[in-house]
Amino acid sequence: MRQPLILAAIAIATIAAAPSRHNPIADAVAAKTRTPANMLRDKYRHPAETLAFFGVKPGDTVVEIWPGGGWYTEILAPLTNGKGTLYAADTSTKALDRLQARDAATYGKIRYAAFPWAAGQPKVPDGSADVVLTFRNVHNWRMGEERGGVDYSPEAFAQIYAMLKHGGTLGIEDHRLPENASAERETTSGYIKVSTVRRLAEAAGFRFAGASEVNANLKETADWPQGVWTLPPTYTLKDVDHAKYEAIGESDRMTLRFRKP
Repeated sequence: MRQPLILAAIAIATIAAAPSRHNPIADAVAAKTRTPANMLRDKYRHPAETLAFFGVKPGDTVVEIWPGGGWYTEILAPLTNGKGTLYAADTSTKALDRLQARDAATYGKIRYAAFPWAAGQPKVPDGSADVVLTFRNVHNWRMGEERGGVDYSPEAFAQIYAMLKHGGTLGIEDHRLPENASAERETTSGYIKVSTVRRLAEAAGFRFAGASEVNANLKETADWPQGVWTLPPTYTLKDVDHAKYEAIGESDRMTLRFRKP
């Protein structure tokens, strides 16, 4: 009986001496500073799996393009706080100002950069970013949001390319338009084709590095009356067929990774 007891004691001592294995992304997703309403949408957006696929690490210099209301910022800020650097690249500082006013300890170190930037505006330094992330935004550039309907997606990708270090990662998540759909729908529906995103990225110099289906939704068909905004969380039709669209859930989304050579 002594040998099994000795082996058990050694095993317990080994476990006790081993360092704890924390998952920084999982810890950031579980951060108590996140808004409860945002956490309820994790089932649609799969943030832990998405950020792991993009290879985001705590010590990285990360650029989030157009953070919007800060859904992903609430995860990226605690992930990089005190270890890496996080840029919020947007057309104004309003969203970032609100976050920093709400919780300076979590969001106070985020740096602001204009995007797309023009002469005289603050920008992410060329060749400084390890990772650039953009969630559900490429369709906006394609639709010409903030440019009077003029497509400026090639300019946007060129600026992102300049931000990244060689070997750096561009992570894109966006509403997926079926490849057999009319390309004209990219200018009105909020959806965009994978082939279009790949063409834009590769024209800017990026190399395709992989795709994940973690944000796929096989229930949806991308042909709704008011485009992608028919679905949650927007519900443009309000009470009309609300239960139907709630059962479908958020949009079917591509999740693509590119690398700067």
